[in-house]
Amino acid sequence: MLLFDGALGLVFVAVWIFCIIDVITTPDGKCRNLPKLAWLFIVILLVDIGSIAWLVAGRAWNGEPRRPLAGTPARPVRRSVATNPDDDEEFLSSLRSRAEEQRRRAREARADDESDPPAGES
Repeated sequence: MLLFDGALGLVFVAVWIFCIIDVITTPDGKCRNLPKLAWLFIVILLVDIGSIAWLVAGRAWNGEPRRPLAGTPARPVRRSVATNPDDDEEFLSSLRSRAEEQRRRAREARADDESDPPAGES
């Protein structure tokens, strides 16, 4: 039981230190709900509850790194640009071919219906 308590205490200390460093390195504009200095005091003074509060309510969880590593260029942001389907020739040609295929099948189905004798007249 003593080993479990010691390990749990180390986990709490590690989370607390992580949160302190995370609050300090987070830009002012990325802190949610409270100013950065208020979050720093909350995490330092309330230890476990402050750390959990920071992780839940204060930290921005957008999945992007806050800053690139030293010496590495920032990744360019790739955004898909909405285009007008009328300007896309490949899309229009696929629509035309699909429409022609549907028309051909409809003509064949009509021709089959006309060539089959009605069900009572043989």
